[in-house]
Amino acid sequence: MVYPLDPLTADEIAAAAAIVKAAKPEKPLGFNVITLAEPKKAEFLKWAAAPETAAAPHREAEFVALEKGHSGVVEGLVDLTTGELKAFEYVSGVQPILTIDDLANVEGTIRKDPSVIEQCVLSGVPASDMDKVYCDPWTIGYDERFGTERRLQQAIMYYRSHVDDMQYSHPLDFCPIVDTETGEVIAIDIPPVRRPLSKAARSNYSPKDIEAEGGYRTTVKPIHVSQPEGVSFTMAGREIEWQNFKLHIGFNYREGIVLNNITYNDKGTVRPLFYRLSLAEMVVPYGCPEHPHQRKHAFDLGEYGGGYMTNSLALGCDCKGVIHYLDAAFPARDGSATIVKNAICIHEEDDGVLFKHSDFRDNYATTINVRGVKLVISQIFTAANYEYMVYWIFHMDGTIQLEIKLTGILNTYVLGPGEETHGFGTQVHPGVNAHNHQHLFCLRINPMIDGTANSVQMTDAVRPAAPVGAPDNFYGNAFRPQATVFKTVGESITDYDHATGRTWDMINPAKLHPYSGKPASYKLVSREVPALMPKEGSLVWKRAGFARHHMHVTPYVDRQLYPAGTYVPQTSGEPSVGLPEWIGDGSAAIENTDVVLWHTFGVTHFPAPEDFPVMPAEPMSLLLRPRNFFLKNPALDVPPSYVMTTSQAATLAADHEVASLTDTTSKLAFTNGATNGTNGTNGSCCGKC
Repeated sequence: MVYPLDPLTADEIAAAAAIVKAAKPEKPLGFNVITLAEPKKAEFLKWAAAPETAAAPHREAEFVALEKGHSGVVEGLVDLTTGELKAFEYVSGVQPILTIDDLANVEGTIRKDPSVIEQCVLSGVPASDMDKVYCDPWTIGYDERFGTERRLQQAIMYYRSHVDDMQYSHPLDFCPIVDTETGEVIAIDIPPVRRPLSKAARSNYSPKDIEAEGGYRTTVKPIHVSQPEGVSFTMAGREIEWQNFKLHIGFNYREGIVLNNITYNDKGTVRPLFYRLSLAEMVVPYGCPEHPHQRKHAFDLGEYGGGYMTNSLALGCDCKGVIHYLDAAFPARDGSATIVKNAICIHEEDDGVLFKHSDFRDNYATTINVRGVKLVISQIFTAANYEYMVYWIFHMDGTIQLEIKLTGILNTYVLGPGEETHGFGTQVHPGVNAHNHQHLFCLRINPMIDGTANSVQMTDAVRPAAPVGAPDNFYGNAFRPQATVFKTVGESITDYDHATGRTWDMINPAKLHPYSGKPASYKLVSREVPALMPKEGSLVWKRAGFARHHMHVTPYVDRQLYPAGTYVPQTSGEPSVGLPEWIGDGSAAIENTDVVLWHTFGVTHFPAPEDFPVMPAEPMSLLLRPRNFFLKNPALDVPPSYVMTTSQAATLAADHEVASLTDTTSKLAFTNGATNGTNGTNGSCCGKC
């Protein structure tokens, strides 16, 4: 039986398209999206409580299509269980997500257009070199000149003298606007002061260029990952069990990885933690005020799709170790299905020291050292120039971590001879200006801490008001946590405070810890939380309402998933859709009920030459940590890597037994006779495991 939250299979995608076509044979439709319509939460939980006896929710597919001759989109719902088309309606004034096909077609359009060729020649590119002209197609974002009736893309232009060259070291200074449906250039944005094509040598990272600059370093020794007894997790379809965790791994065209129904087996009691975790949206605003750079603020999930842009992952490159892969299926324009192999990588890694303690009284002979293992569920997607590496990490102490690494190539613009960046960018290579920008991600969290009746509290470290010398703080050293439980949506709209080390706790008020007396909770620990830099009232501020603050909490509503709105391309932000709509007047109650947290975090990137021609991966991370949830350290039952009790240490001391804590491989590394191939204790901890 198909698990109700499994993504649509290739056969289901084709079946959904066939049902729509059969019901509407007269409609010339091109499918933009066909994806799982997730079952209502109440229906799913009823089934999950008794899957052998309860009726499974119907498999439903929601679709978005374009109909030739109609602006806007067609959206609808197909019941795959009954074979019925349940909804089919036109939505005007909106544009759908851009697909890879949409992006690929733009380059061919601009290479053939006479007006683009003319601008290339004026920039210093011979007309005979149009096959060497490339572009990154972006949705136009919003431009008041064109509105929302036509489906448009802006072409960020580059010259690439050789097919193996890196694309971004010779940017061009003009920007064509392309009608996606008609395949025509409708306008070209040209700066008032022209910047000619740079004559500087290319900047590359290909093997031949590295060899020309001295070659690859020869000091890197291989590190092999071996799990001779196999992995510690088990898979049943897309459900995984690992170290007391159990969860379902979903995937869709927009969010990419979606984790559902996360539970923890606490010594025989299965306790729910989270109903759904996903990256719901992101925005990348660029900070150059010149026209048309105000349009450069990509909503990479809502405008292009973290699933649609996902990579096929390769063993030894993207993932290392003993790997389990999951594929992804997406619709083609005609309703057939395409498969991305190895879209998700699942594997384990060493997690360093989980906990340790030694006793100084016997010269640290008494010690316990426990090393951990972590489970990593990952995907990588390419958004034009940038790669986003998304890692959902589960730790043996019950912590869930989200790590995102940014790599790829800076978006660049041509810098004229002697031109200043005025602080809005950095010259990272002669004639190459990399503009300041931000990467802001919105994490959607639907907690289910021991049930669906949850609250959210903000916790700050505070000093008592009493001055030094007062009876209750005589020495002035006192501080304590101050918890503020949000009662309404409006109260929840908050920002990180570095001075107080602010965290946000998802609590179950009805489940108090027997020792601390505090409610069972998972704490969101997130400290990489820059403010949205574009000013209030700016185009980005209006379109990216979710990014105005670091935290919003709303009541749970089925299928309310996308904080920048269902349709993001070419929205004006007037009115602001998505999360600002759901907030309303802020009076909705969110205490002791089913809630959703929308947390915006990320990085502000001031580019540097070290980021070019390809950027070293820059990580950012946040944690969901159990607090007052377990009776005590839940990882105490993890087998120690090394343990010596006080009585054992005393016996060894009496026998004058001394053990080396250095393995033979490490010794070899620091002698003149170092050779490869000697493994000593096989790298085991302390040589005593």
